[in-house]
Amino acid sequence: MKARVYVTMKPTVLDPQGQTVCSALHGMGHREIANIRQGKYFEIGLAEGVSRETATQMLDEVSRDILSNPVIEDYRLEILD
Repeated sequence: MKARVYVTMKPTVLDPQGQTVCSALHGMGHREIANIRQGKYFEIGLAEGVSRETATQMLDEVSRDILSNPVIEDYRLEILD
């Protein structure tokens, strides 16, 4: 089983890296891009025999406590079979 965790800045938090990338793309002539928000992506392999329920609970905790900063970031968890 695999899992994917997507971590992004909360909508109310400024994203200077995303703004820098957007400005660079505008400078290259890509004016059709209105804005960019950057984030982090984690692909996690789980050991055989781990139940989907256990994986979801454990990965929710790991995502909240380790992979993201809950003050400024949101996360989304996907479990893949």
